[in-house]
Amino acid sequence: MRKQKTSVQSSPALEIHLGYWLRLVSNHVSGNFARALQERSVSVAEWVALNQIQRWADMTPARLAGAMGMTRGAISKVLDKLQEKKWISRTTSEEDNRVQFLSLTSQGRRALPDLATIADENDGHFFSVLDADEQATLRSLLSKLADVHQISNVAVD
Repeated sequence: MRKQKTSVQSSPALEIHLGYWLRLVSNHVSGNFARALQERSVSVAEWVALNQIQRWADMTPARLAGAMGMTRGAISKVLDKLQEKKWISRTTSEEDNRVQFLSLTSQGRRALPDLATIADENDGHFFSVLDADEQATLRSLLSKLADVHQISNVAVD
């Protein structure tokens, strides 16, 4: 008597999952960007922190840690590196000496456009194959997903 093969239901191929494609592209986009920044001795976390500090006049380390989804200890290390580069300054609040406000120095303000150019070039490298309408659609769809799922931390890694 011949044994019958039991049919094992195979899993769907990875390629049918949107998450697979999103992760595949995201890994390459973010990895390429991180390497380009690393050539300037800057981490993605430092670049994001600089952008966030520039946006908010009353930025504190605690607020920055929350915005970036990092612990206070981790953000402190990022801020120490930025301060070593003389790209940020910390000033103590006159009302509460436990609170520090972060701001860009003139050197930090000069560095930011150069780093933004690296981001622009990275976007161009990966997304220039899409026309302006396709890029707007992709941005809109990703923004919608972030809104619906309440994803608000600034991506660092």
